[in-house]
This record gives sequence, C-alpha cells and structure tokens, in this order.
Amino acid sequence: MAPSDTVVLIGPMAVGKTAVGRMLARRTGRTFVDTDRVLVERYGPIRGLFDQHGEEGFRLLEADVVQGAVTDAGIVSLGGGAVLDAGTQAVLQDAAVVFLDTDARTVLPRISRDSKRPLLAGNPLERWQELYDQRRPIYARLASVVIDTRGLSVRGTADAVVRALPHLLPDRHTASPPRTAGANHESRTDTHGD
Repeated sequence: MAPSDTVVLIGPMAVGKTAVGRMLARRTGRTFVDTDRVLVERYGPIRGLFDQHGEEGFRLLEADVVQGAVTDAGIVSLGGGAVLDAGTQAVLQDAAVVFLDTDARTVLPRISRDSKRPLLAGNPLERWQELYDQRRPIYARLASVVIDTRGLSVRGTADAVVRALPHLLPDRHTASPPRTAGANHESRTDTHGD
C-alpha cells in the first residue's frame, strides 16, 4: 500500500484519539480534524443529537462529517462508533488507518468522571467494555497500523504512530504550521461521542 496523505485515528472512546491527533498535526504540519467537534459545531451537542435522532440518526450525520473529513488530506480523529457505518468503512480504504488500542483499566479514570457520553449511561466501565468487545474486530480489520497505548503518554503514542508511518514527518524545509478544523478552540462544549 502506498503511503496515504490522510491518517485516520480510530479506537474506543477515551483512548486519546483527539489529543494524539492534535500532537501529530503539530509535529507533521498537517491539518487536524476532530469529527466529533465538527459534528457539534454543525449540528449541536452529541447528547442532544442522540436524544433527538437516536443512535441510527446520529450515525447518519456522523458518516457525512467523516466522509468530508477523510477526503481532505490530514490527520483525522473519529468517534469510537464511527466505524460502524458501512460507508465510513469504505471511505477508510484509501487512508492510513491507525487503531489506538487500550483496555478498560487504562480508560477508567477518564470515563468515570465523564457524564457526557450517551452510550456510557448506567455503569460506564461495564458499558465501555461491551462496546469495545463489539467494535474491536472492526477496528482491527480496518487498521493499517495498531498501536497499543497502554502505558504510553500522548507524546509516546504520537511517537509510535510516527515510527509506524515515517512518511508523516515533513521535510524540514517545506513544513508549514498545521491548520485545524473542528479543533480551533478549547471550549467545554459536549464533543464526546462514542
């Protein structure tokens, strides 16, 4: 497979796709798009979208955002469940797909204090594990590269991605500052999908 100009980060919720994506964009001079943030900017809070449209309707909106993000070269972070859509899976065929893997113990501190993820209602840890078990085969099938993030910092994870995809490093003489879409401000807006 020839190196793709688009790198898509997939994996379970709370694995750190957004933080790693931002760091990769800074290091490589590429555009960064967080599809959850674009969804919120375009349609409103994710919890509200689930309440209004249900999961099926939410996935249709999400798939449209993902398709637009992936067709532009750059670093793209997907919500955990975005890979469930067949159209999204097809779009990912032309991208370098990085599966950031983890386990429940690693994400527990992040999900236990986060009440904004609609699919984690009830027992967040148990629900996270159920979703992970259902989605992991899809993540693995779509992945060009798998990075085990357990025990890695954001920087360590970004380093591992760059080692796995060395074509990401810019030529020092032509690098330009990264552009961001859906990630240009740090508001507390509900951008946590799944």
